[in-house]
Amino acid sequence: MINRAEKLSLLSEMIAFARIDNSLKEIEYNFLLGVAKQLEITREDFEYLLDNPVTHVHLKSHSERIVQFHRLVLLMNVSSEMTVRELVKLHNFGLRMGLSHESINRVLELMESFPNKIIPPDFLIDIFKVQYN
Repeated sequence: MINRAEKLSLLSEMIAFARIDNSLKEIEYNFLLGVAKQLEITREDFEYLLDNPVTHVHLKSHSERIVQFHRLVLLMNVSSEMTVRELVKLHNFGLRMGLSHESINRVLELMESFPNKIIPPDFLIDIFKVQYN
């Protein structure tokens, strides 16, 4: 299980990611608020993070990094079509988290074939398992 500092870091990272276009759409805000609730972060702490990002904390668990990457993929697909800039940013976030270059590319390629570009969690995990073994 991840600790509070890691949770705040994850949420802060997602907020920064959502603001790649220098704005935060209502649908992105609501998605992030849902993630905050899932991570047991209060609304007050979430609102604070909107203006006060915290320092990045690297997740030790490979599975937690995969889950965070999946959240980022969902976040990018929640608002609209992904731009090339957003795809590059998503790819770089995955690399920074220590995920496999091949797995990240596979996820980004295959996401086009799923309804609403949402890759089911089990399918995503299988992609990373192949590269991890």
